[in-house]
Amino acid sequence: MVHLLTLLWLFEPSAAPWSTLTAQAPQAGFAAPANPTNGFTLKLKVDLQPFTGEKRILDIPQVLQVVLRQHNPLDRRRQNYPAHKMPDGSVPVLEANVVLHSVEHPDWADMTVGIPLAMLREPFGEHEVVLQFSGPQWTLYVDGELLDNDFPLGYPQWAARNSWGLADGTVRQAALHFPAIKPVSTEAKSRGTAPGIQYWTPPGHNNWVGDVATLFHKGRYHVFYLYDRRHHQSKFGCGAHYFEHLSTTDFTTWTEHEAATPLEEQWECIGTGTPFVFKDQLCLSYGLHTTRVYPKERTTLPAQWDYLNQNRQTGPFKRATTPGFPAGSTYAVSSDGISRFRKSQVMFHPCENPSVYTDPEGRLRMLANFHSKGIWQSDAVDGGWRCVSPDFPPGGDCTFFFRWGRFDYIIGGFTGLWYKPAAAPDSSYEDAVRKGLDFYDGLNVPSISEVAGGRFLMAGWIPIHGWGGNLVIRELIQLPEGRIGSKWMTEIMPQTEKPRALAPTVAGTATFQADARSFLLTFDVSPAAARQGRLGVTFLPDNGGQGSCELQIHPAERRAQFSAGAAGGFAGREKSLREGGAPHSVGNYAIETLIGVDRPFTVRAMVIGSDKLGGSLVDVEIAGQRTLISYRQDLTVGKLAFRTEGIELKNVEIAPMKSPLR
Repeated sequence: MVHLLTLLWLFEPSAAPWSTLTAQAPQAGFAAPANPTNGFTLKLKVDLQPFTGEKRILDIPQVLQVVLRQHNPLDRRRQNYPAHKMPDGSVPVLEANVVLHSVEHPDWADMTVGIPLAMLREPFGEHEVVLQFSGPQWTLYVDGELLDNDFPLGYPQWAARNSWGLADGTVRQAALHFPAIKPVSTEAKSRGTAPGIQYWTPPGHNNWVGDVATLFHKGRYHVFYLYDRRHHQSKFGCGAHYFEHLSTTDFTTWTEHEAATPLEEQWECIGTGTPFVFKDQLCLSYGLHTTRVYPKERTTLPAQWDYLNQNRQTGPFKRATTPGFPAGSTYAVSSDGISRFRKSQVMFHPCENPSVYTDPEGRLRMLANFHSKGIWQSDAVDGGWRCVSPDFPPGGDCTFFFRWGRFDYIIGGFTGLWYKPAAAPDSSYEDAVRKGLDFYDGLNVPSISEVAGGRFLMAGWIPIHGWGGNLVIRELIQLPEGRIGSKWMTEIMPQTEKPRALAPTVAGTATFQADARSFLLTFDVSPAAARQGRLGVTFLPDNGGQGSCELQIHPAERRAQFSAGAAGGFAGREKSLREGGAPHSVGNYAIETLIGVDRPFTVRAMVIGSDKLGGSLVDVEIAGQRTLISYRQDLTVGKLAFRTEGIELKNVEIAPMKSPLR
């Protein structure tokens, strides 16, 4: 169970509204605010009723429009509105668009926030809607709940004299406040909950998990993740991510904390980093991707690079005293050792995705990523970082170090993995991908941490309709020679109903009904009788649905793959990562050098379907030692088609999930 940080937001004005409208007085004029950078708050009482077509319900010309419209139920771009549909399948939405002006990006003008009405507890009837423009954020609240936001650059351009008005009776009352009212949060009477952490996404229609960073500290497993809306399209495509935070002490009950690094300035765009402990303080390193918003010359990066090139080590660059917009590596520090992070306001390196860690020898180290590379070392976080391995690792998006027993590993974001004996120098790292010994299984930018009992967990995200998606956690296994595999973690897997036997034995072909949108499929495989045999399970759509997904396993070749399936036979061969395939796309790909398939083994497949996903996840565990996951857009599984050659499947069972994902 995930205990959500459920907040209600109150907007109590300190002064009378700047201007008001009512159903009896639906038009008015008002003067521009003296300082538009102080933002504004618009409080509305609306009476939502069924409607057709599109209608503008409030208008401030050239500044703001609020509309109701019927959205295309098949269009999930940006806002993913079809995550919530009315009983008749329609998708009515409420949207608010603000028009921004900035010197740097004059084409970054229209910024829209919105919700599908079906996500409200009572879609129709009276609601309080608050639109809040604070400068760094443009936010939509309904009945005190924050339901959508985006991150502006620029401000509305108010005329000396402005007019505004209501178009029909939907808005009963409107109050415009300058400056913006600072909202006060109060925790809801009952904290919201989610069924579980595996395959989790933050609640909401367009809320997703991005890059994940983990740490086990003082008996608590921390999961930090980049909070994503719109699949990296917030802030006009800059992403505008920030780190949210979950933790657990027992892996069955999870707690959602306040955001570790909220966005508080218009220039802020936060990239990947890592949690670490230094001088007994829990810290979180992260990158400032300011160059997505401003050119490099207007940031602190030139000064930081000049210092590094002249001194061969980095220096501390404080935001308060360094000219230019902050950019590069920075960090936040927890005040209580669990959460309550505060930004240090110090930039310690010009790389923009720092991976900071304290190695087993107690050295403070960093793997540099995104516009830098190599292994760096320092005696303090704020500065003094010097490069001890200039060319390895090669940088890229994100790398992550961990030691397990006699071996050191560096995993490289989407496609890289290197390992060496722990006692060997850094120059001894070998490329595991080139040998076909990687453990990539669909997870993007995975993070690996040792937890209690000597167990190792890998956490990452899988893309849904683009950048950002579901959180997935694996438990890893290690073979004596250092090879790593993965399996499902028992404590976090979704609970299922009592299984139903589909067949005691399957040989040749057979088809069965799934009977549930989300379910667990299990079966046993005995490859000894036919060393060259293979098997396939195709997850087929329900009547009239789209798409299919074939899981294919070749025990003798030690390969498994996902494909789109083929009529009347097995699908063709897919590529592994070593062969040029793309497991991180979670589409069609292969994994190789399976473990434990030279003797009888069990296959488990968890199918997760939901309206938010707009399709299904198919997550597979083979012999309890390798995993692979796929996302199939538009697929709602209704049937299972088995095909075998020279192999018998035994004990074929299916069990519906108890609490399907919302």
